[in-house]
Amino acid sequence: MPTSKELLFILIIAGAVVLLVWTIKDLVKKGEKQDKEGKEDKKAETKSEKSSDIVLPLQLQAYERMILFVERIAPQNLISRVNQPGFTVLDMQIGLVSNIKSEFDHNVSQQIYVAPLAWEAVKTVKEQTISIINQLALKLPPDAPSIELNKQILELFMQQPESPSDIAAEIINSEARKLMK
Repeated sequence: MPTSKELLFILIIAGAVVLLVWTIKDLVKKGEKQDKEGKEDKKAETKSEKSSDIVLPLQLQAYERMILFVERIAPQNLISRVNQPGFTVLDMQIGLVSNIKSEFDHNVSQQIYVAPLAWEAVKTVKEQTISIINQLALKLPPDAPSIELNKQILELFMQQPESPSDIAAEIINSEARKLMK
């Protein structure tokens, strides 16, 4: 039977995930509004085809890298890549968070090529994933086997109808498709 502390902790994590979903949905709505305004602005502007031919491949490559980043930090992919025999909860927490931050740092320059909505989705999924990992790790003894943390992370993300990584990937794909119209 879960203790009141465990129930409170589960409630806090569930709240964080719900907050993430709401935030991302609000970002999508704002992006759609900006797109409508942007289309009006685009009619007034003309871009040279030469600069477009150079920038478009860079933009598409940046979106590809953002999708790759989001997939790499999805818990099931991250855990399988980071986990090692003999790891404790603390080792796993440090490894997971370190890996996410390293992946993010490697891709930070791509923000100049992607829409603000897409970049915000990438930052949000990164921050939320780190937050959830840290919250779950604090619930466990630091010297417990890493399998305990891995199990809790995967269970939490499997309970959600749509993972934060999936939501971010949808936003990124949507923004990338706009470039090809």
